[in-house]
Amino acid sequence: MTHISNDRADFADEALAGFCDLYSPIVRQVQGGAVRRTRPTRPKVAVLLGGGSGHYPAFAGLIGNGFADGAVVGNIFTSPSSQQAVAVARAAHSGAGIVFAYGNYAGDVMNFGVATERLRGEGIQAENVLVTDDIASAPPAERERRRGIAGDFAVFKVLGAAAEEGADLAEVVRLGRKANEFTRTLGATFGSCTFPGAESPLFSLPEGMMGLGLGIHGEPGLDDRPLPRADELARTLVEQVLEERPDGAGHRVAVVLNGLGSTKAEELFVLWRAVAPLLRSHGLELVAPEVGELVTSLDMAGVSLTVMWLDDELERLWLAPAETPAFRRGRVQEQPEGAAPELPEQAEESAAGPVAASLPEGSEASRGYVPSCLEALAAAQRTLHGLEPELGALDAIAGDGDHGRGMVRGVNAAMDAARDAAEQGCGAGSLLAAAGDAWADKAGGTSGVLWGAGLRAWGQRLGDAERPDDAVIAAGIEAFAERVVALGGAQKGDKTLVDALLPFAAELRAAVDRAAPLAEAWANASDAAALAAQQTAGLRPQKGRARPLAEKSVGTPDPGAVSLAAVFAAMGPALDPSVRAV
Repeated sequence: MTHISNDRADFADEALAGFCDLYSPIVRQVQGGAVRRTRPTRPKVAVLLGGGSGHYPAFAGLIGNGFADGAVVGNIFTSPSSQQAVAVARAAHSGAGIVFAYGNYAGDVMNFGVATERLRGEGIQAENVLVTDDIASAPPAERERRRGIAGDFAVFKVLGAAAEEGADLAEVVRLGRKANEFTRTLGATFGSCTFPGAESPLFSLPEGMMGLGLGIHGEPGLDDRPLPRADELARTLVEQVLEERPDGAGHRVAVVLNGLGSTKAEELFVLWRAVAPLLRSHGLELVAPEVGELVTSLDMAGVSLTVMWLDDELERLWLAPAETPAFRRGRVQEQPEGAAPELPEQAEESAAGPVAASLPEGSEASRGYVPSCLEALAAAQRTLHGLEPELGALDAIAGDGDHGRGMVRGVNAAMDAARDAAEQGCGAGSLLAAAGDAWADKAGGTSGVLWGAGLRAWGQRLGDAERPDDAVIAAGIEAFAERVVALGGAQKGDKTLVDALLPFAAELRAAVDRAAPLAEAWANASDAAALAAQQTAGLRPQKGRARPLAEKSVGTPDPGAVSLAAVFAAMGPALDPSVRAV
């Protein structure tokens, strides 16, 4: 259990602040995360690690010479937002480009993808390296769907060393992707983790059982089985990992035996005593193996075994010196205070956050619809606060249990941004767009980026010139749906919020086209969404963190679909344009 905390909503921020104070000679806090204290003496590729909190020393603990240039830090087990990624990238960029490196999770892929587009639009070269080492999360033929777990560490080490050597962006990316191709991991859990402030763990295992094939976000394992002796566990991990030996792999390997948070060092040593000879019996030479907590999951009890097969260039980078708060190897050459080109003053952002941009003034007609938008968002806020425990429980069945917390963070930020926008005299469209940006920034994760993008698309369709009629409101919901589908790639039947969103948009459009009053049309659409959300209980997830645990998810409705249906139902009464007409 996580015993030390204040407000659980502030836990990740407070942990980052404490970390940056403690290691201030090495790192400095910036908006969205942390970067190296000193800038390079000449332009170099900036390697930025990213993901949610709760995995220390990944990701911020690996900032330093020979390793990462910065880390984009999200809330607990939640992808950081694209705004955070852009802010950290601006702070770390020294003229040679950016590479984001992270595990293959839907929220991370979307948020870092959006950030990459934004940076390229600003003239900053940016690329992405995804880690897909978890052999339990998808079959070999679908390696691109595998998630990244403790293999993150090995791939990140190669990327950081390559950048430190002075390789250009294309070469750093090539080497990182090569490292990922030669890395395999399998994990096991003996007990769940507990979120700060929570009274119970995310899941429970029967006494004397373990879960094989766990992730790093508090998920249960894919296969529950009796807890074996250390020698038997070692044999299971080694044999299954080595079954996936890559084509053309040599006999020299980097090995990481990783503790997930509550597994004691002595336990890892006992397991290593069995793992090492098994690996050697397969003709493998172990090169600088690492045993310890390197990619954790809060206080989860568990272990994982990672093997990265080496060739000459990967071995050189694996063995290269590094000095970070949490990891040291060899002796790095001292770097003088940086003289690389500095960023333009307007691009700098403090740890407190960027200065809010001014919003355009809306027409009198559009401003007349602003109270309706504010009331709709307030209704969504009340609904999500009430649903938070239920949504968290639904998400914990096959995920990390943070959906309720993330939705509350998002809607709270959206409400604050909407009020600020209204005070500036903006129109309804800009208000919804500003709310969406704030939602995405503070919620993070998959749902955060989707809701943020959807609200922005809705607002852009409404615009700031006119008071919307029923047809425009329906078109706004269609824009919301189109943006969410385009960004997330989910289709109806994938067991996501799209399963509730598409029926809502279709029913609303059909009712409006037949001239039904908006209140009636919205109510019918809400009923369709609620029914569709409940019907997701019979589906197997095809996207997101729940996909590897598909069987455990069957029988439970998708939390994203449930929350979307509830939010839209709550917003409806406020959105009738006949109310508060100017």
